[in-house]
Amino acid sequence: MTAMPSMDEQSPDFTIPWHYGDPFKEQRNLVAGNGQVDLSNRGVVTVTGPDRNTWLNSLTTQDLLTTYKSTQALILSPHGHIEHDLDLIDDGETTWLIVEPGTAEDLVKYLDSMKFMLRVEVTNRSADFAVVGAPGWVVGEFPTWHSPDNYLNFENDPYVAARPSQWKVSQYLVPRATLAEHLTDPVGTWAWEAHRIRAGIPRLNFETDHKTIPNEIGLIGPAVHLNKGCYRGQETVARVVNLGKPPRRLVHLELDGSTNELPVHGDQVLFGEASVGIVTSVVQDFESGPVALAVIKRSTPIDAVLTINSVSAAQTPIVLA
Repeated sequence: MTAMPSMDEQSPDFTIPWHYGDPFKEQRNLVAGNGQVDLSNRGVVTVTGPDRNTWLNSLTTQDLLTTYKSTQALILSPHGHIEHDLDLIDDGETTWLIVEPGTAEDLVKYLDSMKFMLRVEVTNRSADFAVVGAPGWVVGEFPTWHSPDNYLNFENDPYVAARPSQWKVSQYLVPRATLAEHLTDPVGTWAWEAHRIRAGIPRLNFETDHKTIPNEIGLIGPAVHLNKGCYRGQETVARVVNLGKPPRRLVHLELDGSTNELPVHGDQVLFGEASVGIVTSVVQDFESGPVALAVIKRSTPIDAVLTINSVSAAQTPIVLA
């Protein structure tokens, strides 16, 4: 089976297989609960030492003082803007952090700068371990991350308007040298991204920019604990939750499929003649045709039909307007 790379050389996923010859079949396979996805371009960082839980708890948006095996957390700037998105696995001795391509070194530098006299050790293990994605909550011998329950039971999330589908997936860590052995039923990242976009799940450096706050993209709940102690950027998050609404919101778009031209990341989203936001992720879905995520101004009417490159797009708000 021949692996095909993404046509976009600027994509952070260009180095891993985009598909293996039949992307729609691979999408159906993934939705049916089958297949494994090569996510080996993701970074892997470990934190060890007796102070790791209290230390990470003080630096991130998540409550890490209670016993957990898998969770999601953010590191924010002093002004509440998202700097790092962490998928955490704790095995009782080591906390494993799965991060977006190209961000592991910056994360290690930041964490090292915050160690002070605490008993923690931070190591970039990206050269030693590779990430494999799979549908459902896989249970096995390897350190495994499960998508947060909020992405399944979103009807009970007071900060989310809707998710077109559920996002129930796993990421597990295997020795990089044995990666090929764990891809027995390979599925490309086209299918993985379609699954993510279909569920309205934001991704760092796709749905985020230098001024994104968690409230705008549906991460209050999955990655932000509102009742924990102080952390950098907490004031912005709490102020928006308690006193107002975010200036932008994440939306899911179904595009008119009469054209073969897909928009790309950064294309303007128009309401009438006015630009109200940008496309952040886009893919051809095996059921719905061209679909996308976009971050748009909160003032945009939720029933408005938007346009991208003269193509109409119906929106489903992910974040409450």
